[in-house]
Amino acid sequence: MKILQKTLITLAAGSLLSMGAQAATSYSNGYTGQPYIGAKVGQFDLDIDNADDPTAYGVYGGYNFDSTFGVEAEYVGSDDADYRNGDLDAKTYGAYGTARYQFPNTGLYAKGKLGVAKTEVEGDYTNGLVKVSNSSSDTGIAGGVGLGYSVNPNFGVEAEYSMMDSDVDAKLLTVGAQLKF
Repeated sequence: MKILQKTLITLAAGSLLSMGAQAATSYSNGYTGQPYIGAKVGQFDLDIDNADDPTAYGVYGGYNFDSTFGVEAEYVGSDDADYRNGDLDAKTYGAYGTARYQFPNTGLYAKGKLGVAKTEVEGDYTNGLVKVSNSSSDTGIAGGVGLGYSVNPNFGVEAEYSMMDSDVDAKLLTVGAQLKF
């Protein structure tokens, strides 16, 4: 139930942010650009022993320069996951270049992204009678692959698998929805 509530809240927040959206921006050189915003929910897979995988939730936005190339920025946070006798949470901030392949005669597309991401992980636990706090923050190369479906010209859904290379390697599996302007 907790994941469903967060998913609904995240999708509702994304919908509210998009009110007043306009159609795609056209430029005089013939190219059509399209900004978008979205929300996602999923699961972190952290390279940490004795830690449960936290639920991930995030927001993202980007700009498609044309039907193939674009840029994207995202923030993904987590809830507290069990870690030894305490808890752990994670956050990532990323900026990416994106590439898409539109499958002919369908709304289905494949997406790849490559860029940099900052990963922050904090854990608090007790070791006997002593409270211990650990944290790690590092920036590294990040990338991902995904599949999406454009329901209509202004709304789409995506499933994505991302990897962040840092002190604590993080993998992220998410599903999300996006509104295109």
